[in-house]
Amino acid sequence: MNTPLFSGITGRHGGILLHPTCLPSRQGIGSLGAGARQFVDLVAECGLGWWQVCPLGPTGYGDSPYQCFSAFAGNPYLIDLEALVTAGLLTEEEMAPLRRLATYRVEYGFLWEQFPPVLARAWERAKANPERLAEFGSLEKFRSDHAEWLEDYALFTALKKHFGGQPWYAWPQEAREPLRAKKIAWPEAVREAAEAVVFQQFLFFSQWNFLRAHAKKRGVRIIGDAPIFVALDSADVWANQRFFLLGKDGAPKCVAGVPPDYFSPTGQLWGNPLYDWKALAKDGYRWWLRRLRADLSLCDAVRIDHFRGFCDYWEIPAGAQDAREGKWQNGPGFDFFRTVREQLGDVALIAEDLGDLSPAVHTLRQAAGLPGMAVLQFAFGGGADNLYLPHNHRRDSVVYPGTHDNNTTRGWYAAAGERERDAFRWYLGSDGRAPEWDFLRAAFASPAALAVIPFQDVLGLGAEARFNTPGTSQGNWQWRCDFATLEHARIFFAPNVRRLAEVTGRRVGTADLAGRDGALQGAQ
Repeated sequence: MNTPLFSGITGRHGGILLHPTCLPSRQGIGSLGAGARQFVDLVAECGLGWWQVCPLGPTGYGDSPYQCFSAFAGNPYLIDLEALVTAGLLTEEEMAPLRRLATYRVEYGFLWEQFPPVLARAWERAKANPERLAEFGSLEKFRSDHAEWLEDYALFTALKKHFGGQPWYAWPQEAREPLRAKKIAWPEAVREAAEAVVFQQFLFFSQWNFLRAHAKKRGVRIIGDAPIFVALDSADVWANQRFFLLGKDGAPKCVAGVPPDYFSPTGQLWGNPLYDWKALAKDGYRWWLRRLRADLSLCDAVRIDHFRGFCDYWEIPAGAQDAREGKWQNGPGFDFFRTVREQLGDVALIAEDLGDLSPAVHTLRQAAGLPGMAVLQFAFGGGADNLYLPHNHRRDSVVYPGTHDNNTTRGWYAAAGERERDAFRWYLGSDGRAPEWDFLRAAFASPAALAVIPFQDVLGLGAEARFNTPGTSQGNWQWRCDFATLEHARIFFAPNVRRLAEVTGRRVGTADLAGRDGALQGAQ
């Protein structure tokens, strides 16, 4: 039975997982510019039709894309500054400090110091020469189109700067209340800072839309990521406090996390505030509907991180030392997804349903009609009934060798116990010399409708290229590739991936390939 992956999308598909911060650029962090377009071209040359990213929002302390200042805004670090140089909004001399940053990793401390002043110079020139913004679109139209979240986020960010970077719940009382804060005659510097934020978001969305149009031309769809929880110190919580379990002082009564599991013996203490699901339901889940609409306006499909939280979630008392003190609470259940279906239609969502789940979670996912996930790195620690073994995969699922939270496959194999490695070798008929390609073949041969491969595995990299280690706060989210690596992958790896996609039925159709331009023609 050829069950659709999403409404209107049937057949077998393949994709590559890489967050935009990992892309090559000459500004210290991946951008939405040339490196992103070249990566889209690479996905197309691999014969694949999907690119999966992590959340695109503005990151805060810890640099995690899963702890953003807004679930609606874009990360200004991703703005392609080369385009601003071309538009006359920046000079090469002003770009010099960023040019000196490493090309193989993101140095967030330096970016925090050097990136904002560069964007500030671009804003000053844009104010003096508004005609230079024409190639990016209409700033006023952008402001109007995104009004339901943009003004709140701009004021939140400006006030955060005004109060020395303190979290919003440490601000004076009048600033902690959004309705009061909007009526206050703040110093001119606050208004200017808010306008600068609008300008940055305008650039991000303009460039993202251009990149997405390029991806569409190359036959590549984009999978976004929506963490179920949002950061406490965010415009989302500040502007919508009634939808979260907060005390009168703005501090959370309890926080999110997960109990002890595969990743951590003490669980994971995320610290995100928990939703007041009764208040959200009474309001018709309108905040969540706005959020999903925003995500789906940026991407073709969206993965919901920690899907089980809609069934039940781990509630940890505020002030707990780790996640072991928590308890399970009921989430909104099917009522939420029924409302999503009624209001948004057959939207393309993926449920992150990993871990030790109760039968109720699987029932909810099936009732909601969402594909789930399977991770091959979790497949070899048990017996033949392990759900992550390829022979147990469902059609309505997305299979990964590993996700952004896992080691690279080569790193995983090196660290695995001998019993696990022996099961891996026997199951896949492997000698263990190239485990990443064994997993790539297994994923592509899986019954799962979609197979997504981390780019580090395409490159055959080890643990040094791991993107994130859950439960740790240092050294994460930093790995990058450079332009030479993309070219190396195009020449040496893309033909093999494309051939494997073809023999496993995951290659984009011949008609689609024939319509692609330039780079692909030279690779065939």
